[in-house]
Amino acid sequence: MPDNHSHGHSHHDHSHFDVQNVRKAFIWGIALNITFTVVEAIVGYLGGSLAVMADAGHNLADTASLVIALLAFRLALAKPTPKYTYGYKKATILAALANAIILLLAIIAIVYEAIERISSPVEINGKVVMITAGIGIFINGFTAMLFFKSKENDLNVKGAYLHLMADALVSVGVVISGAIIMFSGFYWIDSVVSIVVAIVIFISTWVLLKQTLRISMDGVPHNIDFTEVAEEIAKVEGVKSVHHLHIWALSTTQTALTAHIVLKSGISLSGIPKIKDEIRHEASHFGINHCTLETECEGDKCEHKED
Repeated sequence: MPDNHSHGHSHHDHSHFDVQNVRKAFIWGIALNITFTVVEAIVGYLGGSLAVMADAGHNLADTASLVIALLAFRLALAKPTPKYTYGYKKATILAALANAIILLLAIIAIVYEAIERISSPVEINGKVVMITAGIGIFINGFTAMLFFKSKENDLNVKGAYLHLMADALVSVGVVISGAIIMFSGFYWIDSVVSIVVAIVIFISTWVLLKQTLRISMDGVPHNIDFTEVAEEIAKVEGVKSVHHLHIWALSTTQTALTAHIVLKSGISLSGIPKIKDEIRHEASHFGINHCTLETECEGDKCEHKED
């Protein structure tokens, strides 16, 4: 029996997700990173350090990422409209995709300049490089901690946290290059560290790019096993089979499911809601929080008896 308007909604626990605190964390993160990026770019240029300038470029990309993530986060909270019936939840996916592209462009620029510099090393002030990168460790580490409490409640927040922690580690690498230059005079090490920084960024960016491309094309999210979901639904008492099963991401935190459920013969009309509730419950275990279920009975006829 078709039921095209049956929707089940189960929501993640947001009891520890303080919207105002997350908003403040993004604003603080953006302000601190913009300030540090400007300082780092000036010091890197005056000090002749590509590693510092590369890190400044990376921090600029991170700042843009934080801005995009904040805008997407706010758009996702907007209510649905007659034109956008799911609201603007997809903005979080587009934000992640845009961030991945921005980082890839930064990587290309860093590697190109580093290769140019290896053949023609430039004299660098190792002490200035160390001090600047040391400030970067503090800035990125402090900013990351602003997202720590809420990182498990939203994928964009978790992404910001992990990205900033990675930046802190990259700054550690720049400190090491500054120390080597100061004590050995090997200026070419600055370019080598720049390439290592680019590789570190590329690894995390490649994973992000693959995941966002997949869900932006309405693919099944990487953390959900399509076959396992179908098997669990089929195990629900009263269900004979499931077909036309579709699973896709509404946003970086919400996943939707639609399916045709064939019920076993002998199921009464009044028993269908209970079966649907059980299916939604099973789906929630996979992080699927929006279900649309269409039911049909074996032989295309349900019994009209009351339970």
